[in-house]
Formats: sequence, structure tokens, C-alpha cells
Amino acid sequence: MPPSPRTLLERFFAATDTLQLHLSDRWREHTNRRTIAIIIGGGLLFTVGYVFFIQPPENFPVDRLVSVPEGTLSEVAEELKAEGVIQSPLAFKALVVFFGHERSARAGDYLFKEPKDVIRIARAIANGMFGLEPIRIRVSEGATTREMAIIFRSRLERFNESNFLPQAQALEGHLFPDTYFFLPNATEDTVIQTMRQNFDTRIAGLIPDIEKSGHSLNDIITMASIIEREARISADRKMISGVLWNRIERNMALQVDAVFLYSIGKNTFQLTLADLASDSPYNTYKNKGLPPTPIGSPSLDSIEAALYPTKNQYLFYLADNRGVTHFSKTYAEHLRKKRLYLD
Repeated sequence: MPPSPRTLLERFFAATDTLQLHLSDRWREHTNRRTIAIIIGGGLLFTVGYVFFIQPPENFPVDRLVSVPEGTLSEVAEELKAEGVIQSPLAFKALVVFFGHERSARAGDYLFKEPKDVIRIARAIANGMFGLEPIRIRVSEGATTREMAIIFRSRLERFNESNFLPQAQALEGHLFPDTYFFLPNATEDTVIQTMRQNFDTRIAGLIPDIEKSGHSLNDIITMASIIEREARISADRKMISGVLWNRIERNMALQVDAVFLYSIGKNTFQLTLADLASDSPYNTYKNKGLPPTPIGSPSLDSIEAALYPTKNQYLFYLADNRGVTHFSKTYAEHLRKKRLYLD
């Protein structure tokens, strides 16, 4: 007996349900495969893009000045690639445009403390985020211009020692020793100008008394530079100043060893008889009066000691092994104290 219409309908709907379930399972299976393929493909694309376009180059210039020149965006991009800052000029240009600077970037010196990807580089240069922070540099009291050159050369990338020394040595003693804060891209001209302005500011109040003293500014600074090397205590400095001015007034040679450290790099214990007999203009044993230039940059305390000496009748002095200074009026007394405190 053939199946009834109702039975046929039930069989039809059952078959339809089975087919739908089968198709649904097939769809889900293919969807999962497509999703996985898309994820893998997208990941590979992102990785390739990051490695070749976004991430910092291996030779990224950390803590080194990067100069961005005036020019077109393409020229800037090529320069940054040459400096090892970016890998892809194309990605950099696209990002700069995205940040709202279609035709140019902010020229100047940039400093990056750590490697940065092209996104952060583009943002920094588009907005002029230079990253320059002042560097604290201490120039000690008594420092010579040769010593200053070594200090600044080691801290400032744009500092040119060869250009600095001829200018600075003409101002020996007139570049004030102090703690300075310079931007990393400061040049030797900036250093000299800043230190000389500081010197002028510090001694401005002393100029009227210097003019009344009968000594030139250079004489006062030269005497102060000697005193700076000869004593550390303010009272001793003023006493020694009085002694040295006494010797000059009596037309006696100063006979100070500190000048040799400046002229030939030798201290008291390294000097030879040949050194003491040399024709150097800085030889204060052979030449009377002050040396031709200061022998370093004196502190304000030493400058004041040179200008305001303690009046005394002494002509000799020496420092014992404890740093105590002893003064004498005669050479015989000086020799006796030398035997007593040094020998």
C-alpha cells in the first residue's frame, strides 16, 4: 500500500532538516577555516609590515643628536633613513601627512633616549618634539681652558675642541668656573659666550675697586689664578695675596711653582733645575712680576683675595704636610720653617 500524503510530507521535511543540518555543518567548517586563514594572513601581513616599515632600525642612534634639515618631506625622510632613524621613507611621509604636516617637518636637532618606531618618530618630527634636555656640566675652580675643552668635548656632541681652544685661551682666566646647564647641541661658541657673560656678571660689583687698585683687571685675575692654586682657605688666600704683592712691590721674583703646572704640566715635586732656569715667560723664578696670562679660572673668593689682600710684612710662605700655611719675613726664617715643617 503506497504511503499516505501525510507520511510523504513527514519524510520530505525530515530529509529537508537533514540537508539543512548537513549544509550548516559544512558552512561552519569552511567558516572556521576561512577565519583561521584570515587571522594567519593578517598576522603575517602585520609582522612583515612592522618589521620592514614600522620598527626601529637596528642601528637606531640612541642618545645621539639627529639633525633634521630644512627641506621637502621627501628629503627629510631620506636623511632620516640615512641616519638610521627610520626604515621606510614612504611610511614616514604617510604618517607625517596623517599628523597634519603635508609639506614639511620641523627642522632642528633631535635626541631620542630610546629606539622609537616610525609612528612615534613621525609624530615627534611633525610636532617639533626635539627631546633636548639641559645637561649639567661642572667646571671646577682653577680649571684651565685645556681642562675645560676635555670636559665639554666629552659631554657636548656639537662642541669642537679645535675651534674652542684658540678663542678660549685668549680669555684664559676670564671664563668663570661654575655649574652650567647646556643643551646637548650647544657649540663651543655658546659655551664661550655663556662663561664669559657669567664672568662679567660675577665681577661687575668689583670693577670700581679694581679701577681704584692701581692694577689692571688682567693683573688681578692673573694674581687670583695663582692664589687659587696656592691655597684653599679664604684667610690664607688673602695672606698669600699680601705676600705676593709685597714681592712685586720690592721687585722680587714671585717664585711660585703653580705656574709650571700650567706651562709644562709639572708640579712642585717634579720640577728640575733646568725647569727653574728655563726661558719660559711663565717661569716666575727667572722673570719678575706676574706671568703673561692667568694660569686658570679663579673663583670669586680668589679674585677678592687678589683685590683685597691682607696687609702684612711677609715675603715668604710655605704649606706644611697638614695644609697649614706658615709665613716668614726673611729668607733665613723661611729656611728654618722649611726644615721644621717639611724636612
